[in-house]
Amino acid sequence: MFKVYLYIDPGTGSMLFAAMIGVISTLYFFMQKLWINLRFRMHGGNAKADVRDENKPVVIFGEDGRYWNSFRAVCEELEKRGIECDYYTMDEKDPVLEQTFEHIHPSFIGSDNRAYAKLNLMKADVCLATTPGLEVYQWKRSKNVRKYVHILHSADEGTGYRMFGMDDYDTVLLTGAFQERYIRMLEEMRNEEPKNLEVVGCTYMDELLKRVSKDGGNKIKKEDKAGYIVLLAPSWGESSILNRFGTGIIDALIKTGYHIIVRPHPQSRKTERHILDPLQKKYAGIEQVEWDESNDNFESLMRSDVLISDYSGVVFDFALVFDKPVMLADTSFDTAPYDAAWIDEPLWRLQILDDLGIKLEEKDFPDLKRKIDDLIGSDHYQEGRDKIRDIVWQNRGRSGAAIADYLERCLKEEA
Repeated sequence: MFKVYLYIDPGTGSMLFAAMIGVISTLYFFMQKLWINLRFRMHGGNAKADVRDENKPVVIFGEDGRYWNSFRAVCEELEKRGIECDYYTMDEKDPVLEQTFEHIHPSFIGSDNRAYAKLNLMKADVCLATTPGLEVYQWKRSKNVRKYVHILHSADEGTGYRMFGMDDYDTVLLTGAFQERYIRMLEEMRNEEPKNLEVVGCTYMDELLKRVSKDGGNKIKKEDKAGYIVLLAPSWGESSILNRFGTGIIDALIKTGYHIIVRPHPQSRKTERHILDPLQKKYAGIEQVEWDESNDNFESLMRSDVLISDYSGVVFDFALVFDKPVMLADTSFDTAPYDAAWIDEPLWRLQILDDLGIKLEEKDFPDLKRKIDDLIGSDHYQEGRDKIRDIVWQNRGRSGAAIADYLERCLKEEA
């Protein structure tokens, strides 16, 4: 009896597996859409009618309640101008659901595939969203939406999304003109048609600035070193502080004697409980260590005197809005899953670190207290923060109006 052995090299096997996953995904979403149509026909209607009784000028998709700060000013401007807008959220606790508008119509569309089914069949002239990955994951372009517009919710170079995050948007709204270079580089390398790019400013930073001004700001307590508060606010993923350093960074901070606020990235709370739970258990009962898992990071940012982060966009919030110094931990950031992997140069946010604060390496942990004291006590970084603020945060204070202006132009073009 003969035995036959088949060998497939790892590269070919990987390609076949990817192709198989693609076929399965296509069939899944086809069957899902077919089921939606059948279900509504059985109830005497149809799926499209359920999703939208009529075409709306604007739909805003806010994936999570924490993005309300990105859309609040836009909604307020649209309300003033009498422009009808549906606001879809996947968060049943989204603050938008508590607002009272005449022309903005918020609704909770579910937090699972039901939400994506609704998005994939909606009818609108323009859809505005912060969510990357259109046409990459479950969220597909609806043939009944004329234009998809992405609003950046970080004041960095825009390459920190998972790969192909913005590729299928028609327009990207920029916080500063410097971001255009990086988007054009990605388009050229991927042989894509150039998207429309509009510099509008940064809505959520405008909102933060309003709150800071209302509360009178928060000056660093230079005269009271015992009262320093250190905010440890990492991003998520394999290159984040908590993944790379774990207890090492927290132990080093405890030895400084300063109060520590650890604020994990919201995505970590969803996908990295295996990292967070052991850490929270280890430091439970230590009053010096405080864990902040609230949706709103404002109080932690206001209270803290210095920020330690990695490649998270919170670095720009803390330095440019709250005007306080930062430390950027060297976690040997792996760009492989991100759009940044296509850019053959160091991340822009790493290039400008010297203007905002200092780099923190693991070898510095034993001397962390002195480094914090020196950083907070120095006036050297004020000029750098002012310079970077002007680059990344244009149209300061009127980004909501600028976005509403753009949406109005879109609607006139469609008319």
